Amino acid sequence: MKHRSYVLKARGDAAQATHQRILQAGIDLMWEKMSLDITLDDVAERSGASVQTVLRHFGTREGLFTAVETALQQEVVEERRAPAGDVQEAVKVLFDHYELRGDAVLRLLGQEAWNERIRAGMDIGRRTHRDWVAQAFGPQLGAYPVAEYEELIDLLVVATDVYTWKLLRRDRSLGRQQAEERMKRLIAAILIETKGM
Repeated sequence: MKHRSYVLKARGDAAQATHQRILQAGIDLMWEKMSLDITLDDVAERSGASVQTVLRHFGTREGLFTAVETALQQEVVEERRAPAGDVQEAVKVLFDHYELRGDAVLRLLGQEAWNERIRAGMDIGRRTHRDWVAQAFGPQLGAYPVAEYEELIDLLVVATDVYTWKLLRRDRSLGRQQAEERMKRLIAAILIETKGM
């Protein structure tokens, strides 16, 4: 009986490893191609599995991409985790994320006007960024009335947006340290303004 349990556990572990390998292949391909033009054959080849195995684990191509999108969202949240109220660390973490993912995100943003699925993903990304801003700078915002709080969040969202990073790093060709300092000045100006409100 013990042997049978061991065999079943080993099979379960192998199936889980295959599932994770397929999912990671989908994630990697999505970051590389920044397009939904990824086939099951692409994922199967990258993961070392057959198309039939991919379908057995995820049901359909749609099921696979739903799982990939969920995993990508979790990955982004983890990459951007920063202690609440620490502006220096928040900007550093944000730049780490943008240096790694910013160009890819910009390519996706360029496709959202004609691709409904990408637009839905970008909407989730915008909400995630807004939530990150509220968490990262919440201690500095204090207990403002809702209208003022929302206005300040709007301003901080703009100051820390991927397009702000693009303007500083890509369009202006500033070094990372200089670009970080300019973003911190924008944030400081917004936070200083809150003291007079």
